[in-house]
Formats: sequence, C-alpha cells, structure tokens
Amino acid sequence: MVPDIERIIESIVRRDQDSVQLLLNSYNTQYAECFFFNTEEQERRKQQQLEEFRKKKFRDCAPASDSDIDSDDENAELLLRQDLSAALLCFIGSQLQPAVLRVSLHTLRILSRDRRALGHMVTDSALLTLAHMGGIAIPQTCLQQENKEAEDQVGRSCSTTHIRAERGVSVLTKALEQCLAVRWGVEYEVLTDSTQPPISMEVSQKVIEILKTLFNITHMFHRQEPDEEDAALYRHLVAVLRHCLLLSCEGEDTLEELQGHTVNVLSALPLTCLDVLVSVQVDQASHKCEGVNMDCVHNLLLFMNRRLNRGQKLKEKLTPVLNLLTESSRVHRETRHYLRQKILPPLRDVAIRPEQDSSLRGQLVRLMTHVDTDVKDCAAELLFVLCKENVSRFVKYTGYGNAAGLLAARGLLNGRMSSSNSQYSSDSDSDTEEYREAKAKINLVTGRVEADQPDPMEGMTDEEKEEEARHLISMINRLSRDQIIQPMGVTAEGRLAPLWGQMSDCTLEEEEEEELNLIPEGGKDSQME
Repeated sequence: MVPDIERIIESIVRRDQDSVQLLLNSYNTQYAECFFFNTEEQERRKQQQLEEFRKKKFRDCAPASDSDIDSDDENAELLLRQDLSAALLCFIGSQLQPAVLRVSLHTLRILSRDRRALGHMVTDSALLTLAHMGGIAIPQTCLQQENKEAEDQVGRSCSTTHIRAERGVSVLTKALEQCLAVRWGVEYEVLTDSTQPPISMEVSQKVIEILKTLFNITHMFHRQEPDEEDAALYRHLVAVLRHCLLLSCEGEDTLEELQGHTVNVLSALPLTCLDVLVSVQVDQASHKCEGVNMDCVHNLLLFMNRRLNRGQKLKEKLTPVLNLLTESSRVHRETRHYLRQKILPPLRDVAIRPEQDSSLRGQLVRLMTHVDTDVKDCAAELLFVLCKENVSRFVKYTGYGNAAGLLAARGLLNGRMSSSNSQYSSDSDSDTEEYREAKAKINLVTGRVEADQPDPMEGMTDEEKEEEARHLISMINRLSRDQIIQPMGVTAEGRLAPLWGQMSDCTLEEEEEEELNLIPEGGKDSQME
C-alpha cells in the first residue's frame, strides 16, 4: 500500500524519524520510475478516449497528452505533493539520521519530476540547503548579486518561476563544473584531455543527480527564444554538457545513464543555443564534416545506436536523442550532412526492403511503423529532415509504404514539395552506379526491386475484367456502408479524406444487381409468386 501523503506530513511535523523513514521508503518504491503521479486517472481517460474513437471511426481532435490531463482530484494531489516537498525541505535542514536524510532526498528528487510542484524547491533557502548538502559552496556575495538581479527583473514580463529557474540553472551549472573540475579554453569551450582516467562512480552519481534536477528546471524553455543574457547562460551550460558527452566513466551502465540524462537536458534547452555543440576547434583526432568538429554529434549517434539495439522503453529512452538530432540537423547544416553520411549513405543494395536492412537506416525505417506514435513520428521526422524534407528523396530511402504516415500528416501525399525546403542548402543527392541501373525496376511502395509477378488477369476478356472491377467495387461499397472499412483518397492539398461521396454514387442498377447476386437460384421467382 502506498502511504497517504497526509500521514507522511504528520510524521514529519512530529519529527518521528522512524515513521518518516518507513513511510517514505514505501512511497519511493511506488514512484521510483514514475514521471506522472496520476497514472490510474490517465489510463482511465485514455481508455475512454479510445472507446469514443472506436465509436466515431474518426478523430475529431488530437487527444490530450499525459501532461495535459487535469481534474479536481489531480489538483488536490498536486497540492499535497507541494505540501510534502515544503515539509521535506524544512525537515532535511534539521539533525537527521543518515538513512532518514537519504530517503528524504530521494523523495524530493522524485517530486521534482513534476514541474508544477517545483515552487518550494527553487527558492533561495531551498537551493542553499540542497547546495550545502551537495558540498557546493555558494559565496554570500554571489547570492546577494543574484538577489539584486532578480529584483531588477521584477518588472519584466516573464513569470516569477522563470526568474527562479534561471538562478537554479546558474547554481547547478557551477555545481557541474565543480564536480568535473572543468577547465575552460576559449569562450564556451571546455578543455578535454583524453589521457585522463574515467571519472569515479561517486562523481558520476553526483553529476547524474545534478542533470536530473537541471532537466526538471529547464524543460519548459525548449521552444522559447532567450534574450542575450539568458542565451549566454544556456550556452555556458551546453558547453559543460558537451563535456559530459565526451567523458568516460567507470562502468558502461553508468556512462549510458550519464549520457542519457545529458541528452535529456540538451533536448530541453532553447534550440538557438545548441550551436555550442559544434562550435569548437578541430584536431587530427576529431570527427569532422566540412571543417566543423563533429565529436559530440558522433557520440550522440553512437548513443542513439546503443539505445536502438537495446529496444526497451523506446519512448522514454530513444525519443529524446531522436528529437535532439532532428532539431540539430534542422538548424545546423554540417550536423545534417554528417548524420546523413552515417545514416543515409548513397544507396547501393536495392534488392531488400528498407525496413529489412540491418544498417542504421533500416533500424530507423522499422520504427516508422512502430505501434507507439511518438516513437514512429520521431524516427520518421529525423529521416525526413536528413532528406531536407524532400518527398521524392524521402520515399527513395524509406519506400512509399513506410513514408505514407508522415506524408499524410504533412499533406504531402500528392508528392508536392514541403514548404520547409527553402531553409535547406541546395546540395545534390548523387546516385550510385548500382542505384541508377536498378532505378527503373524499383517498386516505389516497397523501396526495392521486386521479382516479376504473373499477371492475375492474363487470359481474361475485357468483359470479364469489367465484371471483376464491378464486383470489387460492390464489395468495397458494402464494407464501407457497414462501417467495417473507410475508403480514403488524396485531396488536391495532398491530405487523406474519406471517399464517402464517390463510393456511395453507385447506381440503383448496381445495387439491384448486387442484391440479385445474393439471392439463391429461383428465389426471385418464388418471391414474385
């Protein structure tokens, strides 16, 4: 049983450390891997939406995301979680047994995943308390300066939570620098030394905890355009995060976890600040593209490949790095060129279907038909951007059958160019000799050369072919009227639309003929009698 939050708060108020430890252990076990606290309510609403969708046979509007679901019960739970975080922040400032302190901090970390409950955790006193426990020394003069800057910003249009979040980013970035003993070179470039030994397990865990908190603070700023001061703050953080991606750790699992949380934070930062990832000097050992350092992009590619091969919890584990690579490719030409060389090299073997290929391209194409729509959309979007949102090039590398989902959502089923193509450079897509020889034989739907198939209508007269066509239309019409299937067509705008009008225009004669075909021999005469 999950303990009642009110019981936990009561135990905290009584300073009953034994009860607090017992209750929090149970609470932490329940929510250790939880990012949404109202799971049962969400599942109930999802099932309700699914039933409504099945009844209507079409979607009036996109269903609310998990984070959008709200109710009176959830509001009450949110208030309780906020009260719990406030009580814990006061509690950990007192003399506690080490085990009680550890479990309390674990609970705070879990609660911090809900950005709506962050209010009590980003106050000056809370940050000072947590920084002190993390061994981070914050000079009083620095805090006074930050307080003065915060007061000067009161008149700005941004919210109080956003002022607080910036100060949290600054404090946590300094904490990362201290943990990793960062040495700075030129602006926004952390010096790396490949001869240094892997960082210890203890340092890795500290860095991981800081990254988790940074994500909770920064993930709301992804689509915002920062001002000059904020951009400098985020670029400074990105430089440290780039250093995190290039680190080596004791243990592969630890490295995987550290890189995963680094990717999460990077995917939450403003896109305009990600240029720091490639704005560093190159040397002989660097991966590069057109003179630009690609070491960080290369490590992200390796990280994505490892996550693809594991194949577990793809939505949580894979979509952040897919989104990060997609957005970086969209705004950085050199990043897109490098990823395209690695993921979509010139086609040579067109004898197998794209989704059956064992390469990175094949793995991503397989995800384009994944049952999880988020995973499917992220994989398709990355490949589409690597093709510079060119429809014919996208179909060439994935096959029309795999590409149809994204093209339908974009209104590009008629083959028109995407309106976003103008933002890409005009580099060519050179074909290999093998591809040019096989191009005329490639089936555009499957994306490969198909074996010759016998003509199913061979030997049939024109009248028999027309009869088969009418019979096929009648069957489709019947299934459509019974709402078993919904025939669709492509509009002039390139979007899918129901063919109710066209399919229901069959003549009365065809209807009667269909009914006659269903009546047993002699049945009509007996009815007339």
